Amino acid sequence: MNAPVTSTEDLIYSVEDGIARITFNRPQARNALTFAMYEQMAAICENINQDHSIKALIMTGAGDKAFASGTDISQFRAFKTAQDALDYEARIDRVLGTLEQCRVPVIAAIAGACTGGGAGIAACCDIRIGTEATRIGFPIARTLGNCLSMSNISRLVSLIGPARTKDLIFKARLVEAPEALALGLLNEVVPDVETLQRRATETAKLVAGHAPITLEVTKEAVRRIRRTLSRKEGEDLILRAYMSEDFREGMDAFLNKRAPNFKGK
Repeated sequence: MNAPVTSTEDLIYSVEDGIARITFNRPQARNALTFAMYEQMAAICENINQDHSIKALIMTGAGDKAFASGTDISQFRAFKTAQDALDYEARIDRVLGTLEQCRVPVIAAIAGACTGGGAGIAACCDIRIGTEATRIGFPIARTLGNCLSMSNISRLVSLIGPARTKDLIFKARLVEAPEALALGLLNEVVPDVETLQRRATETAKLVAGHAPITLEVTKEAVRRIRRTLSRKEGEDLILRAYMSEDFREGMDAFLNKRAPNFKGK
């Protein structure tokens, strides 16, 4: 079995009665993820795959403002070369792939904003429950000017279709809960955060009582059906986005709280 995973200040991990829970715990930063948090999340999923006493996993964010707002933008400051961009997207593909392949049902309890990489995490989950205040989207076309990982694009197209994927990204809008439910970005909407956490726990206990192999093979079958772009198929696209002047402009504008001036270069 892998080494046990413990909580950190930024990511809280607990297990009770066979139900595991991951809480992104940076409410002051809208639960934006550091690279260390991504790696801890992947390590937890790997441990769950070895620990058959765990029957379900709930993922949520601290507070009521955000589930997760994606990668902490300050993590991009160190980007200097093309390899930095490729390594970053390779990390995202690996970590989210590990989450997607976690053998137990994964339930996302989504309060508030679920954006960028946070929405990518939610797309990897099997069941997504939101509140009436939940908003989901990938606003990168008006913020950073980068791109989604190839696996994230593949998941999104599989989830809502190519036309809606382009609509979501081109318009850089956040989808409100009723539309997210209609599109399939959410499976269920509840009134508030208290109800959300209770409903996520109820759902986890429900699926935890079902035949685990049935759930596991169904998850894997659905994953295999979906066509996933390989990293090599998308390397030219990743480099065009991350090596652009627009990405540098978007990052600087975001960190300095100003509107970006994109020039298509």
